[in-house]
Amino acid sequence: MRYKLRLTGGKPDEENAQSHSLCRAFKEEESGTLVIFAVFMVLMILMMAGIGIDLMRSERDRTILQHTLDRAILAAADLDQEQAPAKVVDDYFEAAGLDSFLSSVSVDQGLNYKTIGAEAQSITTTAFMKMAGVDTLNATAAGVAEERIANVEISMVLDISGSMSSGSRMPQLRAAATSFVDTVLSPSNEDLVSVSLVPYSQHVNVGPLIYDELNMNHRHDYSHCVEMNDSEYSTTELDLNTTYDQMQHFQWNYSGSNSLTDTICPRYSYERITPFSQDADALNAQIAQLQPRAGTQIFMGMKWAAAMLDPAFNPVVTALANSNDVDDAFSDRPAAFTDPETLKTVVLMTDGQNSSASRIESWAYDSSSDYYHWSRYNLWYYLYRNVSSRSRSSFYETKYTASQGDTLLDNICEAAKDKGIVIWSIGFEVEENSDAADVMESCASSPSHFFLVEGIEISDAFDAIARQINQLRLTE
Repeated sequence: MRYKLRLTGGKPDEENAQSHSLCRAFKEEESGTLVIFAVFMVLMILMMAGIGIDLMRSERDRTILQHTLDRAILAAADLDQEQAPAKVVDDYFEAAGLDSFLSSVSVDQGLNYKTIGAEAQSITTTAFMKMAGVDTLNATAAGVAEERIANVEISMVLDISGSMSSGSRMPQLRAAATSFVDTVLSPSNEDLVSVSLVPYSQHVNVGPLIYDELNMNHRHDYSHCVEMNDSEYSTTELDLNTTYDQMQHFQWNYSGSNSLTDTICPRYSYERITPFSQDADALNAQIAQLQPRAGTQIFMGMKWAAAMLDPAFNPVVTALANSNDVDDAFSDRPAAFTDPETLKTVVLMTDGQNSSASRIESWAYDSSSDYYHWSRYNLWYYLYRNVSSRSRSSFYETKYTASQGDTLLDNICEAAKDKGIVIWSIGFEVEENSDAADVMESCASSPSHFFLVEGIEISDAFDAIARQINQLRLTE
């Protein structure tokens, strides 16, 4: 029996080839790659956006918390605040519905300061980050507020010129200045705040104590005013190496009488500068005696106010402290302009504007007999009765015009501000938009440091300045 074997011709090999071809095609196919990448990127963008939203919500909550905390500690640090500091902070957070987030309140206070610190934490539930295992975000709000009466040097410059006799200006000034002194020289400010009182009219009476510490070309014993060159008003410094001329003692206006009450250089003790005092009673007693007289030289009052805040004046203050004429606590004043613990400030008040001023010609004021003569006679009274009209003008010269006075005031105000001295100015019953108002506003450290007041508003101005000297600041 014969068997035949027939082969099918390799069909299985063809099927294998087709399978391999399909695999290679699938492997080399790239048309779906970008779709997969795009899906991946969209998911990543959504995830990042979600994380951003969670972070923004957390920052929003932290900002609200920080704002509440800042307001709370500022209120708690106020030295006039009667409630316990922690209670004040708690009340603020409770009112904002955030009391559960307040972590801690720290209090440090003494006779002249109060420092309040607080910390709070916000907890924000995440909406997207929880998919990555982050269920909440915590953010911390913290701060420290302090109110401190640091060392303060104040020059209070008061206009006592003749125009202050109008109405009730002088009584209102006395009341306002007294209230100011009582506020800044409260018992809690002992040895920290000094007040130099600088009354001014046609000139400034520095008084024998300061006068004797200067190099002076002394002529007479009738009064104690110091003449300065115009260049002196471009700097706060009083050059203790310079020899200054003593101001002539005479009265040149009021031709109708021989009254000598309004001599150009003030001569009464209550018109003298009182340097670096913390004796509120003594200052107020002097203020109570102030009387209106003579013309107005604002720039002279401002020059002495600034000079007494310049460190170059320290040798004078030290000498006065050694003679017990200035409190020992202030023997090292004025402090350096760079001292971060000392605030230097001027409170400058006027009811008018700079007036013109004259001096007797040197030929008629160069001997002891001349000094004596003009101490007894009003210049114009004497000239009208003893000198022919064509010769009268040879006896005197114009020392300052009103516009020159304005320029010198602007110079000394700018010099003081350049040194960091804070200037408050008060225009008392001066016409709004007048030259007087403009000059005083220009002198102030800023428009907000200028007060234009009428009547009893002068007390409000002095009170506002006194309050702001007690600076409340956010320190961290």
